[in-house]
Amino acid sequence: MSKVTVVGAGNVGATAANVIAVKNIASEVVLIDIKEGVAEGKAMDIMQSAQTIGFSTVVKGITNDYSLTAGSDVVVITSGLPRKPGMTREELIGVNAGIVKSVATQILSYSPNAIIIVVSNPMDTMAYLTLKAMGLPRNRVIGMGGALDSSRFKYYLSQKLGCYAHDVDAFVIGGHGDTTMIPMKRLAAYRGIPVSSLMSAEELDEVVKATMVGGATLTGLLGTSAWMAPGASVAFMVDAILNDQKRMIPASAKLEGEYGYDDIMMGVPCIIGKNGIEKIVELDLNDEEKALFAASHDAVAKTTNILHEIGAL
Repeated sequence: MSKVTVVGAGNVGATAANVIAVKNIASEVVLIDIKEGVAEGKAMDIMQSAQTIGFSTVVKGITNDYSLTAGSDVVVITSGLPRKPGMTREELIGVNAGIVKSVATQILSYSPNAIIIVVSNPMDTMAYLTLKAMGLPRNRVIGMGGALDSSRFKYYLSQKLGCYAHDVDAFVIGGHGDTTMIPMKRLAAYRGIPVSSLMSAEELDEVVKATMVGGATLTGLLGTSAWMAPGASVAFMVDAILNDQKRMIPASAKLEGEYGYDDIMMGVPCIIGKNGIEKIVELDLNDEEKALFAASHDAVAKTTNILHEIGAL
């Protein structure tokens, strides 16, 4: 028996719950939200598809009552506000820091051993806040961004190559943001063949640029943030944890000397299993990649330092 709680029943949270249920990844999923009836309604909607799809996961919804989440093995935090017109970066971080810290405190009071996946933005900063404020070991707090960014990288590569995305091996490291992520074009491959030998340098650079603005592209098309791929990326990580897959997934993890940095959460390849982050894989970066990683680090550190400036930590 395995139990997952998804905090925030918005588009991403509900999609994550739906994918977890449809794939029978967990025995039980609890959706929780502060808005009356939303989590209950979305859980009911998912459950009414069980007989047509054929899954046995039980999905429950609840409004702001964390007692139903007790005994969760994995908790996904999607709650937080988007940046509104006129809102400064500091104000956004201050609001979301308060929300995430409150959620994490309540979650851990009922599920003290849970592994936490953070989706709330700014993701690297909110994952760092969760880890430090709750005093958790680094294996138990994971930022989801790298899995999503890597999925988008594979998509754009497959579109350029004219192949299935699951035949492409590629990943993204660095911060989860349009200017901080680093699609690792040098290591991208199609069925073991370097993609750099299958397309021109110009084409590969186009793919990298498209990946980096992948989220903004969808926001422009949809008028809101994407949710299908983010929700599926959450489920992918939950699956790796609950089924102890030891899967290598790029994720935001606390660095403790890896890549030459310390006390910061950034996207790096991680082995994900039943204990959460079981190993951080250190890549042998070339000089160009080291420079990009250093710039990404500085940008993430600047945002994360706001937590100290506003007294959130």
